[in-house]
Amino acid sequence: MTFCLVIYLCYLELELLRLRNFKYLNANSNIIFRRAARADYEFTYVILGGGVAAGYAAREFVKQGIKRGELAIISKEDVAPYERPTLSKEYLLPETHARLPYFHVCVGSGGERQFPEWYTDKGIKLILSTEIVEVELNSRDLVSASGDVFRYQTLIIATGSTPVRLTDFGVQGADAKNIFYLGEIDDADKLVEAIQEKKNGKAVIITRNYFGLEVSKAFQKNNFDVSMVFPEDWFISQWFNSVIAASYHSYYKSKGIKIFKSTRAVGFNANSSEEVKEVKLNDGTVLEADIVIVDIGIKAITSLLLGQFEQELGGIKTDAFFRTSVPDVYAVGDVATFPSKLYGNENILWVPVVDHARKSAEQAVKAIKASEEGKAIDEYDYLPHAYSRSFDLSWNFYGIRSGGEQVIFGEMDHVSPLHKFGAYWIINGKVWGTFLQNGTPEENEAMAKVARGQPRVYNLNVLKEQGLSFATNF
Repeated sequence: MTFCLVIYLCYLELELLRLRNFKYLNANSNIIFRRAARADYEFTYVILGGGVAAGYAAREFVKQGIKRGELAIISKEDVAPYERPTLSKEYLLPETHARLPYFHVCVGSGGERQFPEWYTDKGIKLILSTEIVEVELNSRDLVSASGDVFRYQTLIIATGSTPVRLTDFGVQGADAKNIFYLGEIDDADKLVEAIQEKKNGKAVIITRNYFGLEVSKAFQKNNFDVSMVFPEDWFISQWFNSVIAASYHSYYKSKGIKIFKSTRAVGFNANSSEEVKEVKLNDGTVLEADIVIVDIGIKAITSLLLGQFEQELGGIKTDAFFRTSVPDVYAVGDVATFPSKLYGNENILWVPVVDHARKSAEQAVKAIKASEEGKAIDEYDYLPHAYSRSFDLSWNFYGIRSGGEQVIFGEMDHVSPLHKFGAYWIINGKVWGTFLQNGTPEENEAMAKVARGQPRVYNLNVLKEQGLSFATNF
């Protein structure tokens, strides 16, 4: 009896050891994933995510001289990394619209287009249509929905961000058909299909950002009756002041776009096919709608990583080299928060803009390779930069704006053929932010230089008189 008991206990111990190498992720479907025992694929470097940052990181790895087979990009999308800003602009136009491979990275910064063949030529494994459902930092494993295990030595998290949805707030009827959020190319494809189906229809754009201004142009070009709804007193208050916004209000109204400010959507009505037909606003207004676009914010995609990293401002906290609190794991782009060298390292920034996605990816790769070689690189010294274009307007904003005083210069009247004007944000007597509409590349560069240099201003009236020349002569 004692012998049998010993055999049985040994059996139980072996079973426990075996089960420790498995992870039961989905009891309903009885899917079992291997963990720790072995990996199906092993790479020196893995980029998790296939957005803008992934493409720019891959380019920097190539510049740094990686070997064939060392790097893999894992993306749940089925296309190689592309410039996402195109989705709200040329992608939606009825004519001369943009389609892949036209806007693969790194065309957004004037670089070579990285077609799928580019990755093959460079010896980079592009693993598409693959969703990672578990991240095991201790064993350095990434587990896919199909059960494949990818092991890394160094990981770059570039999962990006996802739109905030009205269903998150329980808005009545927000799950109706033809309510769109534009985050990935699949979303854009479905939106294009709806535009073609609802020709000459009515579109309602619920927005808080410049994305809504860009999309409104596309719908207007598609002969839709367009209404824009936003909760603030003026357009995109995080970048515009009230004077600039008023100019944009006037311009967009001249294009036939209806504007509903200081209001928000509180519900939707649908037809018998469950397609949206009306948008109900909190002031009692009801807008007819065949298509609704929602852009009320974004949030970093960190659900797989909760509790495994230090977090701040909703993103993964990193240092000035985009190292996380976990060794050999980096985070870049929309998913990362980082200390600001320009504004003091005690100030942590979350900057979900494409310019930062590109530059943070490059910085992380440089830091990885420098660490391997025992070298040092400069800290990330980022000047926040947002930009947009729609109709015949384009603008660039550099720096930050938070309180302070504003000096506006130029021709605010959009009847002017140049449509050129700008603004300086003065905080504690220094220029901290600059805005310029329809500037030349050289003028925009000058405005960026001023925002970075933060020159002192002694007389606001003189600054207004100098206008753009204050920057170009700086």
